[in-house]
Amino acid sequence: MASRFTAFADGRFEGAGLAFRCALGKGGVKPAAEKREGDNASPIGDWPVRRVFYRPDKGQAPGTGLPALALRPHDGWCDDPAEREYNRLVTLPCRASHERLWRADGVYDLIVELGFNDDPAVPGIGSAIFLHIARQDYPPTQGCVALAETDLREVLKRLSGRSVIAVRA
Repeated sequence: MASRFTAFADGRFEGAGLAFRCALGKGGVKPAAEKREGDNASPIGDWPVRRVFYRPDKGQAPGTGLPALALRPHDGWCDDPAEREYNRLVTLPCRASHERLWRADGVYDLIVELGFNDDPAVPGIGSAIFLHIARQDYPPTQGCVALAETDLREVLKRLSGRSVIAVRA
C-alpha cells in the first residue's frame, strides 16, 4: 500500500502513523491553478513523489523505496520559464535562472522531488517544489515543504514510488 502524508498550512505534517512539525511557503498555500513562479506559495493538491536526492559527502543514501540519486556539486534545478529545461534537473554552469542543489546551508542535503508541474512542465506555473530539510525554527520556505532532518528520514523510510505528499489549507 502506498503511503500518504499531508502537510497542513498550520505547520502539521501527518501520515503513516507519524506527526511532525513542518514549514510551508512564505506566500502561504494556494490552489495549484493559482500557483505562479516566484510567488513563494506551496501548491494545494496531491503530489506524487518522484525521487530523492542526497549529499553523498554527508552520508549514505537514505533508506527509502524511492530511487535515490547522489547529488553532485554541479547539480541545479532550472526555474526559468523561458527554458526548455524548466522545472528539471540541470548541470551547472547553466545560462538560465536556476537553483543550486549543492548548498552550504544543509537544507538540500536530502530532497524529495514532488510531482508538481512536471508532466508536462507548464512555463511560469512553478518549479522546484520539494520536500526538504527545514531550517532551525522552521521559517517559511519558497514554496516547498520542509521537515527536521530526523523527521524527513523517518518519512523517507515509508515512501515508495506510489506515495503521495498532499498540501492542504
